[in-house]
Formats: sequence, structure tokens, C-alpha cells
Amino acid sequence: MDVAVVTGPGRVELRNEPDPTPARDELLVEVGACGLCTMERRLFAGEKQLYPVAPGHEVAGRVIAAGEDVDGLDGVPKIGDAVTVDLLTRCGACSACRRGRSALCKSPQGGVLADGTIAMGAGLARLVSVPARQAWPTGDAPVEHAAMGEPLACVAHSLRVGGFKGGDRVAIIGGGYMGRLHLALARHAGAVSAGIIDVSADRRADGRAAGASWAETPEDASARAHECDMVFVTAGVPGAVELALTLCDDGANVALYGAFDKSLTAPVGPDLLHHHEISLIGVYSQEPQDWRLASGLIASGVLAADLDRLVTARFGLPDVQSAFTLAATQPVYRVLVGIG
Repeated sequence: MDVAVVTGPGRVELRNEPDPTPARDELLVEVGACGLCTMERRLFAGEKQLYPVAPGHEVAGRVIAAGEDVDGLDGVPKIGDAVTVDLLTRCGACSACRRGRSALCKSPQGGVLADGTIAMGAGLARLVSVPARQAWPTGDAPVEHAAMGEPLACVAHSLRVGGFKGGDRVAIIGGGYMGRLHLALARHAGAVSAGIIDVSADRRADGRAAGASWAETPEDASARAHECDMVFVTAGVPGAVELALTLCDDGANVALYGAFDKSLTAPVGPDLLHHHEISLIGVYSQEPQDWRLASGLIASGVLAADLDRLVTARFGLPDVQSAFTLAATQPVYRVLVGIG
């Protein structure tokens, strides 16, 4: 089968790889679509120097074979079922996994292709094998929606670990793809209001069209000081933490979802956190219970309109170079590579 490999900045090629065979506890999934996320963009743009590498971890498709230990096992997706798949390595043995924090698994992530190429998902291919416990059914949902299972699970994790509660007044710093998924899930989960903060007029307009209660620039949003119970920072840019703390009412939570430059620092007054019981919380990746919610939301169709709005473009695997070019050079929400 063909698998997409990023070989250097601006270069992606299709390589031949033997078809995978599911192990006793695995399912073989025929990939229908794979999303290109920030990691793929950074690899293609040369911001993350790790070559050659087979990326692609936002994967959905249909089960076509099952290992003997899980074939027909109650609760396991059956042959023919549509699924979204979790390609994260979870060792189950490290200190993080033993505490139930498998998003932070200390085991090395990824694998290798047959020729030794680093595999970080390797979902830009016709087939993937996955542990049966990490394949989640998506019912009759479009494959484009199912391919959003991984980022939606990350957002479910963000709301859960960040301490969101129904009835919260929410602000989301960053109106890109992940900010919009935060908006969709927060509204569905009972936010009494949810606003978008972004420097882009287009993204502010898109956020309002998607149901945001308000959408403002960072400068204008600072006038909403002390008006929010929950702030999600989905854009790890200078000034974002300071703005988030400004927005917090007493007892509020700030979830740091977006990735920050490792050299970036932000002044945080300990007395502000102490006397006003403001919680500053890092959130990262996803865990099995988040996948359960995400796949259920996709299968139910309750977020269908929100997910439809986030598909910027779809390409076939032979046009994967064009897909990467668009994702890396233009403002997009999600570019999908359709395999099947």
C-alpha cells in the first residue's frame, strides 16, 4: 500500500509499505479520511525538523478485519463498522498511566515503517492496525466528522481537566480549528455564554456565525475583565495568559490548551491566584474516557453542523502534496486527505 512520508521541508512523497496484519488484539481499519493537524503543518513547513517521518493521526475509516482475541467480543467494533481511531501509545505501566493520566504516558510515542522510517501515526495510508480498545464506533456519521475524533477527544479532555461546568461564562482565546471545537463543545455542554477572541476579522465573523455569544479582538476583550468563569487558551501566543487572567471572575479556571514556545514566560501574581481562587491548568492530549464522549457526540450527530463548517478542503491521497501545501500556507480549519 502507499503511505505518505514527509521527507523534508515542503516535500512529501508516497512510499510503498506492506499491508499491516492485525495482531490478536487488534482491528484492521480501511482508512476513509485523515486530517492534517498542526504537527503535519510544522513538519511540512520545516518548523519541526524530523525527517523522514510518516505522520497522520486524525484517522477514521471502517473495520475490515479483527484479531482472533477480539473478533466478535462484546463491545468491540465489528467488521464493517465505521470507527474513529486513537493512535496514541499508552503503555499502561509508567507512573502517568498508573495514575490514570495516560495522556502523559512516558513511553516513547510512535513506531517505524518497514524501511525504518519514523511513524507518527502513519494514517495517511490505505490501512492502519489499531488495538481494539482504541477504535471507537461513529455510527452513520460522515467520515469527515469521524476523522475529527482525535481533536474532539482532546477538547473533551480540555473541558474535563480544565474544570468546565454547565452554566459557566466561557471565553476562548484563539478562533482557529481547536478554538472552534471548544466553542462547539462548550455550547453543547451548557455554557451560558461563549465568546471567541482572535486577531483575525474572518475568524471572529466565522465564530459569530457558529454561535459565539461575542467575538472580539484581544484589545477589545480586555474590557470584559472579571466576567468569565472558564477561559480556554487555544492559541499559545504572547499575552494570552495575561489576558486570560484579566478575564477571570473569582473562582475561575484557565485551561492552557494551545502549545506555547518553550522560551515564552508570563508574569503570574501568586496572590491573584490565592485570594481569588483562580486555577491555572495545563491540559494536553486525550484519554480513553474523552474518546468515549467524542465518538458518542460524532455518532449522535449533535455537532454535525459545527463539524461541517470546519472542513476547509479534501484531497485524495495522490494529491497529498497539494493538501500539505494548502494546510501549511493558508489560513484553514481542517484539510482532510480522503483515502478510501
